Order: sequence, then structure tokens, then C-alpha cells
Amino acid sequence: MTNDFHDQVIALLPRLRVQALSLTRNRAAADDLVQDAVCNALSAQHSFTPGTNFPAWMHRILRNRFISDLRKKRETGDIEDVPTAVLACSGAHEERLAVKELASAMDRLPADQREALVMVVMQGMSYEELAEVSGCAVGTAKSRVFRARRQLEAWLEGEEQTTETVRLRGVVARLRQGAASRLEARSR
Repeated sequence: MTNDFHDQVIALLPRLRVQALSLTRNRAAADDLVQDAVCNALSAQHSFTPGTNFPAWMHRILRNRFISDLRKKRETGDIEDVPTAVLACSGAHEERLAVKELASAMDRLPADQREALVMVVMQGMSYEELAEVSGCAVGTAKSRVFRARRQLEAWLEGEEQTTETVRLRGVVARLRQGAASRLEARSR
């Protein structure tokens, strides 16, 4: 089991680093977080049940380690003091500006939405895997990704709207759809 376990950890390292970057927004902190999470996993490998979802187990360890580290920092310092990472991008000036604008917009998203968006869009995780890793319902996972996409789109198109505005628009759209369905059913 030990070699297979180590092989799975090694294969998952790039995805763990992406998740860590989305949480910390700092390359050095992300590397430290991945290293700490791997150490935790190795010391707890006896608790992993073979045949279950290993990536979800590892992502959960990484996320829990991040939360624990935040709690420790809150006691000794302010999380706002941590500098945000600047995404590196080669190419034209416009591309660099677009990447900076996207990074800035991503930073403005609530942490749960940012994490969900990164895990689904960049890591290719399914909504079911995201729900398992995040400890929420599949519908909640889908909603977080949807709201994050909608909010980013609004900000990048220059509309200043809050996450609450996006949520309310979704509720209004569902109410309209329900009303239209009821009217159609009555007309039959």
C-alpha cells in the first residue's frame, strides 16, 4: 500500500498546488501549504481507506490545513498583511492587463466561490468531487461555481454588482420560469 499511496500523492501534486494557489494567492505560501498537507497525509496514511476517493481525501486535508493555518495567523497577525500573488504572463501588454484584471476580480470573489471555480474550471473536478471536498451538497457546489462565473463576468464587463445581486437575479429568473410554467399549465 505504501508505494501505491506515494504514487497517488505524487500524481496529485500539481492539482494540490493549483488548489493551494487559489486559497493562498501566494506561490511561496502555496508551496508551503502543499508540503504541510502532504506531511499530514503521510502521517495519516493508515486512516485512508483504499478504494475510496483519494483526490477528495487529499484536497480535504489541504483545505483543512489551510483553515488551521488561517486560525493560527489570526491569533498572531492580520491576514490582510499577506501580499497577493501576481500572475505571470508572457505576451502582449493587453494580455497581461487582462490577466491582472482577472486576478483582481478573482481576489474579490468570496473564498468558497473562488475555490469552487478553480477546482472545477482549472482542475477539471466534477461537481460531485467538489461537493465531497468542500463538505457541501452538490447543488451548493454548482451554485458556488455559477455565482462565481456570473460575478466575474459582470465585473469584467464593467458592471458593478455584488454577489447578492447575482443571487437575486437567479431567484427572479426562477420565479419567472415557474410563473410561465404555471400559466402554460392553466392554458391547457
